[in-house]
Amino acid sequence: MTTYKNLQFFDGVNDLFQSGDIQVSGGVFDSVSEGEEKDCSGLFAIPGLIDAHVHLCLNSEIRDPNDQTKASNEQILDEIRERTARMVRAGITTARDLGGGAYLELQVRDEIALGKTPGPRLLCSGQPITSVNGHCHFWGGEAKDTEAALSVLERQHQHDVDLIKVMITGGNITPGSTPKDSQFDDETICTVVKRARELDYHVAAHCHGTDGIRQAAKAGVTTVEHCSWVGEEGWGRSYDPEIALAMAQQGVWVSPTINSGWQRFKQPAFVNMVQGNYKKMKAAGVRLIASTDAGIPNVRHDDLPKALPVFAHFAGMNGFEAIRSATADCAEAIGLGDSVGRIAPGYSADFVLYESNPADDLKVLQNPVKIVARGVEFNPQGNAD
Repeated sequence: MTTYKNLQFFDGVNDLFQSGDIQVSGGVFDSVSEGEEKDCSGLFAIPGLIDAHVHLCLNSEIRDPNDQTKASNEQILDEIRERTARMVRAGITTARDLGGGAYLELQVRDEIALGKTPGPRLLCSGQPITSVNGHCHFWGGEAKDTEAALSVLERQHQHDVDLIKVMITGGNITPGSTPKDSQFDDETICTVVKRARELDYHVAAHCHGTDGIRQAAKAGVTTVEHCSWVGEEGWGRSYDPEIALAMAQQGVWVSPTINSGWQRFKQPAFVNMVQGNYKKMKAAGVRLIASTDAGIPNVRHDDLPKALPVFAHFAGMNGFEAIRSATADCAEAIGLGDSVGRIAPGYSADFVLYESNPADDLKVLQNPVKIVARGVEFNPQGNAD
């Protein structure tokens, strides 16, 4: 058992930092103070960060998706292990991997769980269900109709995935794919989601186009990824209040995948439109969680600490709201709310230490002093253990 003494800590729920000690025993938070003591005077602690959308098999330095699969599985495995190590050393202690082709991220998931490889706790979806030649078809999840889509789902089940990913609309990185267009009809989406629920899976739905967001809400997916409100008028210009209300009523979370690269958007009209969309979604009761789409071009897998200030800017969040979107709220959305995302007895001992209050300045998240994941200490990137 270890007691981290004299901290200021945010428990993931209440909007304040409280003074006290954190007790860790057997990889979980405890309420008994015994064993080794570590003085943490002057430090601030928050629960470990959660990124709800990453792709561990993707190299963020490669722009052409067709080049992503040229490396051998052995090389990609080594690269995944290097990425997960960087993630945990950045303060990311849990992540959802939402798509790959060869199930390599599931192998690393199991290595991490056994303590053989450093990294965050992983939930993995395997091959996303997509249309023929559709978005990310190169990962092997193509389906021409409902029966074929169910077959892809069953294959993921046989590979012991943690959730199901469906590409409801097209996407940007796949040549010939159109983000605004839906790839399946309503019946197929509803049937796939129903079958996933029968198998006790959450469903993450890739949706850029407004009609695809409507389909996701109708089917009752768990999370809508991106939620870009794309229509004939362009990006973000087809917001539909009825669809937003349907998402809220169904309890569908939105995972916007806002990464640090969004800082490049300087045009006031575009920024105001995007901020307005999030303001309206929140007013309708839609809840947002932190995600980056790490692995796509120029988005590194340890990007989340840099991304959160940008996410807060676009989503109109204060510091506590932004941190909660990457801790307790995110844990609830991805099905881990009873065990992850809070500093509380019985929860997994995942937390990050900083020299100043990150709720006052979210940029502080980029400079952790110490990371603890499932009770195991890690030093930040660049520092030897």
